[in-house]
Amino acid sequence: MKDKLIIFDTTLRDGEQSPGASMTREEKVRIAKALERLKVDVIEAGFPIASVGDFEAVQAVANAVKDSTVCGLARALDKDIDRAGEALKGANSCRIHTFIATSPIHMKMKLNMEPEQVIEYAVRAVKRGRQFTDNVEFSAEDAGRSEEDFLCRILEAVINAGATTLNIPDTVGYSVPQQFGATIANLMQRIPNSDKAIFSVHCHNDLGLAVANSLAAVINGARQVECTINGLGERAGNASLEEIVMAVRTRHDVFDCEAGLNTGEILACSKLVSSITGFPVQPNKAIVGANAFAHEAGIHQDGVLKNPETYEIMKAEDVGWSANRIVLGKHSGRNAFKSRMTELGHGFNTEQELNDAFFRFKQLVDKKHEIVDEDLQALISEVNSDAEEERIKLIALKVCSETGEMPNSTVTLCIDNEEVTGSSIGSGAVDASLKAIESLVKSEATLELYSVNSISSGTDAQGEVTVRLEKTRRIVNGQGADTDIVIASAKAYINAVSKLQALELKKHPQKGNV
Repeated sequence: MKDKLIIFDTTLRDGEQSPGASMTREEKVRIAKALERLKVDVIEAGFPIASVGDFEAVQAVANAVKDSTVCGLARALDKDIDRAGEALKGANSCRIHTFIATSPIHMKMKLNMEPEQVIEYAVRAVKRGRQFTDNVEFSAEDAGRSEEDFLCRILEAVINAGATTLNIPDTVGYSVPQQFGATIANLMQRIPNSDKAIFSVHCHNDLGLAVANSLAAVINGARQVECTINGLGERAGNASLEEIVMAVRTRHDVFDCEAGLNTGEILACSKLVSSITGFPVQPNKAIVGANAFAHEAGIHQDGVLKNPETYEIMKAEDVGWSANRIVLGKHSGRNAFKSRMTELGHGFNTEQELNDAFFRFKQLVDKKHEIVDEDLQALISEVNSDAEEERIKLIALKVCSETGEMPNSTVTLCIDNEEVTGSSIGSGAVDASLKAIESLVKSEATLELYSVNSISSGTDAQGEVTVRLEKTRRIVNGQGADTDIVIASAKAYINAVSKLQALELKKHPQKGNV
């Protein structure tokens, strides 16, 4: 029997720290349920002390997830740990993940603490976490730049205090595989009680080495990897879950462990995260990119036709690419719609929710005759956005654009139950429409990103637009989808403005770096 490799997903916590990737409570629950279907071992749901919203999201995930362990992050402070413990009360299985910085630069410049104080805080935090659960993880923040002797001291101490998982994070993406793997091996060999805890790694991708560093650690004895769907995360991101899992599965001759994930759910999970966050997956992304299993070179095509193993080291079906794909159309009824939505991971809590979603589906069928899974994912994201952001709604949009004339747009919105109309000219139909909307909402935000992706193929495909707005260092993404790209753009801009206004009513969340 091979060792079990524990997959710890932090898409909902570290992944959310990507600028503009903030998720609502409902979106976090949707992703958590998808991760549960993927059979992820541990789901880090958030940082409960950061804000009321974060606390409620962790609480909601803890109550919704039944099979995976739900984890909450906490600094090595009593108030953080108590807040995490409270948020996790409803979980079938829970974990408290506490951390403190251990590198000389962090201890001196950030914490203003002596090494002995850091050990004291770490031990106290683990002991307090044990009051809520016997599943406590300790992370040595910035371990990649920490002194090995000090790591040995603090990790030995927290094991004695009751930590069951020790995380060695490369917080700033500084490590390289050979060195990082050796560090894991040395720690496991030098720490007297290392056999009493599972060693974990959490690698950032600043040098493009997050997956390589994580796998080097696994080869050297680490038995938990912390990662995210699509490699989502702050700065350059985290180690990509799909790449870690499929590397271990494909190269079973190299790795003396196995992850028990339902890999057929990888693609669906990737698409869901991409849709909710508005971060498109690059076509050449390993495992989940559109070109991951495409072959254009003639010699490759010839080889694959004769035997797929000539150029394919894994099957596309194994990660969900060729899963059963149902196409819905204008004659599809409520049961077929509901059944497919359930298979895609979206159930309906009330009959009204189903009715609203089915009504949107019928509207879409009138514009686009064949509806594929990607359309349904976009439709549900739009329904959820409307449910969460009721303050601003698009009522009507009219655009006039002709050769040699400046395009102009007239937009009617419902803001706080009052209809208002505004007009503007612009360099194009989209530019004019967004300026017309801005004249009404007066967000005063800066447009940082505007991107368009086709949800499916064909000239009747829906366009999915992502708009990123920034105001006073707060960054949000808005999404909109429609067969008319101008309308999709308007929806995305309204969605972003709504999120920005909601943020302004809340305290800006404090993030945890591990």
